Amino acid sequence: MKTEMRSCRSVLLVLVVMMLGAVTVEAQSPGVPRAEHPRPDLVRADWQTLNGRWEFEFDDADRGLAERWYRGDKRFSRTIQVPFAFQTKSSGIGDTAFHDVVWYRRAVQIPENFRRGANGERRVMLHFGAVDYKAKVWVNADQVGEHRGGHVGFAFDITDYLKAGDNVIVVRAYDPSEDRTIPRGKQYWKPKSEAIWYTRTTGIWQPIWIEAVAPIHVARLRITPDIDNSQTQIEVVLNRQSGDARLRLTASLGNEVQAQSEITAKASGGANPQTVLKLDRQEVWSPERPTLYDLRVELLSANGQVIDRIDSYFGQRKVRVQNNQIYLNNAPYYLKMILDQGYWPESLLTPPTDEAIQYDIKMTKAFGFNGARKHQKVEDPRWLYWCDKLGLIVWGEMANAFDIYTDDYVQRFVDEWQQAMMRDYNHPSIIAWTPINESWGVTRILTDKAQQEHAKTMYHLTRSLDSTRLVQDNDGWEHTDATDIFGIHDYARTGEEFAAKYKILETDRSQVPRNGREALALGYNYNGTPIVLTEFGGIAYRTGAPGAANEFGYGNIEPTKEAFLARLDGIVKAVRANKAIVGYCYTQLTDVEQEINGLMTYDRKPKADPSEFAKIFNQR
Repeated sequence: MKTEMRSCRSVLLVLVVMMLGAVTVEAQSPGVPRAEHPRPDLVRADWQTLNGRWEFEFDDADRGLAERWYRGDKRFSRTIQVPFAFQTKSSGIGDTAFHDVVWYRRAVQIPENFRRGANGERRVMLHFGAVDYKAKVWVNADQVGEHRGGHVGFAFDITDYLKAGDNVIVVRAYDPSEDRTIPRGKQYWKPKSEAIWYTRTTGIWQPIWIEAVAPIHVARLRITPDIDNSQTQIEVVLNRQSGDARLRLTASLGNEVQAQSEITAKASGGANPQTVLKLDRQEVWSPERPTLYDLRVELLSANGQVIDRIDSYFGQRKVRVQNNQIYLNNAPYYLKMILDQGYWPESLLTPPTDEAIQYDIKMTKAFGFNGARKHQKVEDPRWLYWCDKLGLIVWGEMANAFDIYTDDYVQRFVDEWQQAMMRDYNHPSIIAWTPINESWGVTRILTDKAQQEHAKTMYHLTRSLDSTRLVQDNDGWEHTDATDIFGIHDYARTGEEFAAKYKILETDRSQVPRNGREALALGYNYNGTPIVLTEFGGIAYRTGAPGAANEFGYGNIEPTKEAFLARLDGIVKAVRANKAIVGYCYTQLTDVEQEINGLMTYDRKPKADPSEFAKIFNQR
């Protein structure tokens, strides 16, 4: 049966690649899971994946710190396949019980050229894509750092802790399973999944790698396109100031250099060096034509030697609101998005392969969508890279806590959201930010002034960090007056029901109907922003025999494919007919665990031919 499923998925992938064009896949170490470069927007030549087999141990009694497991005296009884969480089959463990403290250990040999290059001494950086939720890291029994936040990456300079031969890296992860104040998204705090809640993820769940850098090097880039002037502004953040070094930036399209700039690497007053690249030929980025420019950033010594080199890319794209519509590249653009939970049956939150990432994006486009709302998850950077490359609009969203609001939650949430935005700022595919969904984390926002102010603060903070994208305060309902998009959720069962309920918007857009919850928090009025139906549909339909006893979908389960497609067609027709609604997001791309309301099954088999879905979602 498993062989047949893999064969079916392979055939589908081939068909979609033929339909939408082949893509290349970087692979560094065949046989090692997720061996492609984890950050295609920030690539150096000298890097090495640390994915693969690690020693592993549960620490249910939380003895490890007191017993100094980081020293290596303790023998770990298990092994695990990184970057997959122990709850997954792909990890080689597949244990979904509560284990809040876990340990990892691996011996690594550092390549000689990572320590010394042509231009002298180098530094070795240890990168983690994401560790849920708190991580402590040791190298050769010395603690090199710690990090809090389960959805974003972090790195440590481990050079001064290294020795010749094997270097032992130890990671302790702590993820309190039942703490509902932690931003956890769809990870359930109870033992068994149910309704819209899924299996937890603990510990390492995104790739680990090392790279060699110069003592002074590029830490990150901040790229801001300006299509009205055919240029892009680039801010280069160095790990520390450099007195006499210079930066050379080169933008190319294909084999043609489009712009080049050379500037001093030192800015005054603690600012970062910036430059503007004026493009000889501008081609804008869109889902229909996802043009990307290659970008090379070189740090040069006083005598002109290249100290550090980064390869990246960018897209020329603009998004704004005008006349109650969303504009992409100065033209009205109707959003046809899919809700994408980003879960896989064998690997949960971690994409199992780079090909699996591409497959989901290509199927999304084949079904007729031009965008995706990655739901309650800060997704793997490889997914964003392929959205940039293949052309898929993205709404970036934070994983929320659910029903408990505390000062600690606010601090954790705000801190991690800023890290996520900083990491993902350069992706042209992202056109909107959604820090809060359906009042999660602020369940009393309807009447609670503090929680209202928190939502407004998240809007203004987000806008202060990124004025180039649209921002929502609280997607779905209970909006304040601080939002660029008025997102509403409604799971009306039929098109007729939806049309009757929302007809009033065509004559008075301020009269947004309630859907179990009020559209506006008390004391606030509709602020005139574009109305987008950001969740709807959720039609339950299973293609095989009944599965879990707690199967979930919105409305009753449709008995046949024909009934499923007819109901889907009726709802989409009603949404498109309403002139006040300028875009939508259908729930959802795939089934997830007990949820059976996807357009594909959990193992990615379409429930109808892609052309049947495309006919429905491409209607105007």
